[in-house]
Amino acid sequence: QVQLVESGGGLVQTGGSLRLSCAASGRTFSSYAMGWFRQAPGREREFVGAISWSGVVTYYLDSVKGRFTISRDNAKNTVYLQMNSLKPEDTAVYYCAAGASSLAGSSWSWSWSDWGQGTQVTVSS
Repeated sequence: QVQLVESGGGLVQTGGSLRLSCAASGRTFSSYAMGWFRQAPGREREFVGAISWSGVVTYYLDSVKGRFTISRDNAKNTVYLQMNSLKPEDTAVYYCAAGASSLAGSSWSWSWSDWGQGTQVTVSS
């Protein structure tokens, strides 16, 4: 099990940028795939993106491709979500998650076991 704490959320204008961080406890962080999710009011939680344990493989929701970048620093037990060109529809509580990834043929699958408490991102128009 790993404990996750997100930070970096806030209020930003349309077109602005934010970088979210997710700090993990435990010595096995580097063995986990990490993901970012978001949940807007009245909507279900939505997958935003993920990164493999090595950082080599990343995967993004289509609507954030080219604007959001996930990275990780295993030495610091931290995963990041750099968000650029933010839009009002990006407004949500953002959560990080820890889990596993596996490759079957040419497709990656992801599963999530641990979650942070979330950080609010608000994009004003």
